Amino acid sequence: MNVTLWIVAGVLALPFAGLGLMKVAQSKETLAAGSMTWAEDFSPGVLKAIGAVEVLAAVGLILPAVFDIAPVLVPLAATGLAVTMVGAGVVHIRRNEPSNVVVNVVLLALALFVAWGRFGPHSF
Repeated sequence: MNVTLWIVAGVLALPFAGLGLMKVAQSKETLAAGSMTWAEDFSPGVLKAIGAVEVLAAVGLILPAVFDIAPVLVPLAATGLAVTMVGAGVVHIRRNEPSNVVVNVVLLALALFVAWGRFGPHSF
């Protein structure tokens, strides 16, 4: 189960790090013109903050456990991503974007699995 939790944490960390960096590095207009049409609903500062939170959570899923420094941050990062996915799901439901809601639900389930495993029976 420990290996499975590591794999799921890595699977979560990769897209959140990549998409978070994209939100931090690109302008609101560039994001909204691409696949992130929901970005139109937010200010540039909020988009940068969302991106920064996603990058920090991705780092928090992996590095504390790897270096054995404050490993409790791993389930906390997973819980934070779960809360983020609930918020993202609400945005996509309001915008009538069901395919994005499905992605949010899958990422939510993965984040909750990591939080459960690392807070519970397979903590560090």
